[in-house]
Amino acid sequence: MAIEAVAATVPLNVGERLAGLNHVAALRARYGSDSTPEVVRFLADMRDRRDPQFADNQRALAAIFFLAKIPTARHELAFDALTTDEKTALIGAMNHFRAVVSLFPRRLTLPL
Repeated sequence: MAIEAVAATVPLNVGERLAGLNHVAALRARYGSDSTPEVVRFLADMRDRRDPQFADNQRALAAIFFLAKIPTARHELAFDALTTDEKTALIGAMNHFRAVVSLFPRRLTLPL
């Protein structure tokens, strides 16, 4: 017996997903949730020189900062040293990557 209910989810394109993620981030900020500790941890993990993937992590982090339009000279700053506009742009860029990654194929295989 099949369930004949209306779908509970709808497919979203990247722009709609990004708008939703940014809206939820704004609501969290407005109602007292602070992601600063998690962002600081993320930046520390990406900047960890002991990680075998350090060079690629730096490139990925640079891509996020580039998408946020933060000048290269400011990429090495601590999160707390960024301006409010830069923090907002950085969170927006991270949300953009989250929206794009949701479209990646589920089962990627390496070429032989």
